[in-house]
Amino acid sequence: MACEEFLPMVCGKLLGDGCIVKQEGRKPRFQFIHSIKDKEWCYYCYSRLKDYLPLTGPHYKKIEDNRVKAGYTESYYVQSRTHDHITTLKSIWYKNGKKVIPFEFLMKHLTPLALAWWYQDDGHLKKDSTIPRKIILSTDSFTPTENNQLCHLLKGKYSLLFSIDKQNRIILYDQFQIQYFLYLISPYLHPCMYRKTITSCEIYNRISNSKRTTIYLPDHINLISPTREINEKLSVLPDIFTAIKGSDFYTNELLTFIESTKTPVTKKPYQIVVSEENLQNLSILNKMTGLNASILAQLCFMEVQPICSK
Repeated sequence: MACEEFLPMVCGKLLGDGCIVKQEGRKPRFQFIHSIKDKEWCYYCYSRLKDYLPLTGPHYKKIEDNRVKAGYTESYYVQSRTHDHITTLKSIWYKNGKKVIPFEFLMKHLTPLALAWWYQDDGHLKKDSTIPRKIILSTDSFTPTENNQLCHLLKGKYSLLFSIDKQNRIILYDQFQIQYFLYLISPYLHPCMYRKTITSCEIYNRISNSKRTTIYLPDHINLISPTREINEKLSVLPDIFTAIKGSDFYTNELLTFIESTKTPVTKKPYQIVVSEENLQNLSILNKMTGLNASILAQLCFMEVQPICSK
């Protein structure tokens, strides 16, 4: 059952809206259901999986539901015929008739593609206007113990720092982490799911006009002429754009550096006038990465910059 894309796609689907159903006396079948607003996503998943699983559908379904204003819900569902792949998957993902998180399977197959399918199935990006506030992954069907282990796995595998909320969902709150997660899944995001990301238009809107800015730098960086020296260092900000475009930005070195900035250290504030070009670059990069002006400036001061590491 080896396939470079099949198992990650199934991994994401089973973490999300996919399930394996079994009737008494019959072999198991693979199934997923999406609301009518995600019809395109349902058809796309079907088209990607049908070469590996004997799927039928998608089929339109309308169910009476007095809990909603319309009095009914509409959805599309896909179900498979029986197949040895599905029987094997059920033995991995279900114990005593209940879906579990198979961590050994996830260690191998929870790739960025799997993350993307999971997120598009069961993820939500909460924004205030154009500012991302949190990413929510609905994991309430799993136990708190499983979700805690899932957070550890995501930290170890991708340096993603999820936490568990009161509803037993896992959540990213940090803006850098949110942007990093969106970067990981962006190559696999379907156009019908752009509501779950930050668009270029949103990034380039609302650029700050205030040129006087306070930059906080660690004590070991000694400055004689703060305005001149900081602006000179900020002139390398275009290198960060280049690194992002070339997929060389989110290196292990950068992730380690960002985590280190959360440790309290003595910092000195410098209230300076930032040049118009540097201010634009700081504002755009803040929206692109979630990093504030002080951390971006600190990156520019580092002799060996994580943004340029391979």
